Amino acid sequence: MNSLRPVLLTADAFAPFGEVIQCEGARHFPINAGTTERYHDLAKIAPGEGGRAIVSIFRGQPRSFPLTIAMMERHPLGSQAFVPMQKRDYLVVVAHSLADSKEPGIVQAFIARGDQGVNYAPGVWHHPLIAVGEVSDFLVVDRQGEGHNCDEFSLAEPLLLEYAG
Repeated sequence: MNSLRPVLLTADAFAPFGEVIQCEGARHFPINAGTTERYHDLAKIAPGEGGRAIVSIFRGQPRSFPLTIAMMERHPLGSQAFVPMQKRDYLVVVAHSLADSKEPGIVQAFIARGDQGVNYAPGVWHHPLIAVGEVSDFLVVDRQGEGHNCDEFSLAEPLLLEYAG
């Protein structure tokens, strides 16, 4: 089984898959008589035609490593954003889409800091939530509406995700 080693999440490295949601480098300005700093327009929420953006909390159980990555999923009709509610690192596994194909391409893994969220662009292949260390809550913004919005794909050759924490 091939190994997959995560690298640190950066906005540039993640750009083909969506946006990193973080204060670092973001446009910001004071509001509420200077008592609050607003970090503005951090992700392109795309509920797709006929959909609406919804806000949920996902409670992720910590995973054991090495973790077998045997499937990927994508949401073709809308984006999906994950923002950690605790300052705990988590892992993000994504894959490039192959042109004119209904399956994922090259798989990449990232270590996301507890102060970074991710917003998967519509149609981006990704592994379900990978919490590490402790049960972790995530604020999730995604799509509700008509139409099939979750494709799953079983990898012909599973990968072994290594992580030492």
